[in-house]
Amino acid sequence: MMSSSADFSTILNRILDTAADNLRIAKILVQIGLDPNNITYEALFNRLLEIGLANITLANMFALIGAIFFVATLLMQTMVPLRIANMAGCTFFVAFGALSGNVATFLLYLLLLPINAVRLRQMRNLIKKARLATESDTSMEWLRPFMTERRYRRGDTLCKKDDAANEMFLTITGRYLVTEIGVELPPGRIVGELGFLTPNKQRTATVECIEDGQVLTITYEKLLEIYFQNPQFGYYFLVLTSQRLLENISRLEGIVAQEKAARQGAGAADI
Repeated sequence: MMSSSADFSTILNRILDTAADNLRIAKILVQIGLDPNNITYEALFNRLLEIGLANITLANMFALIGAIFFVATLLMQTMVPLRIANMAGCTFFVAFGALSGNVATFLLYLLLLPINAVRLRQMRNLIKKARLATESDTSMEWLRPFMTERRYRRGDTLCKKDDAANEMFLTITGRYLVTEIGVELPPGRIVGELGFLTPNKQRTATVECIEDGQVLTITYEKLLEIYFQNPQFGYYFLVLTSQRLLENISRLEGIVAQEKAARQGAGAADI
């Protein structure tokens, strides 16, 4: 153990002797109070330790902690902890600037604090709205102020499959039938929302009025305008359409199960 330590010490001393032959390194060694002609790793370590201890002040400690927080921001993968770490770093650098009398540092990080605080609040509010959107009712009754009233009589068609889609409906009164799948739509249901998402903006089904009623309509242009003005709406609309697709999948699974049971029953009867 002592032998390996001695060998390591010898290697370091040779490296330092070689480095000391460089004029630039020699000047640096002289500046920190070392003799380039008589340099060892122990002397270098002790000198650096002396310099470090001599410069340990409360202001420098604050600067060191602030730097650690700023390095931590580079490792963050999400914005909320990144903003929090950045604010902590700014706080320590503000304290460093105040204690060291560095006015530029003090003002710079003091200005960054409220900017990060505002961005953090905006991000938290957005997360809160998205969470509320997933937990709230997806009936979209709140869209009423942006919609136009329209009345339909029995036998009228709200939309036909493969037609161009340019508006969405909200049923208020009456009854409506999705003819392709035989599903009746009660009041309070959204119709035609999938056309807003399809690339070619075509109707995916035909909806017929089977009892006189009233609907509210809104154009896709207006929906797009609301989407850009209110980020919550985008997530809200995504939840709604996902719910509709899951309902369709569940309905199809039920039909497949019924057909499978019918085939099995027919097979058993033949036997």
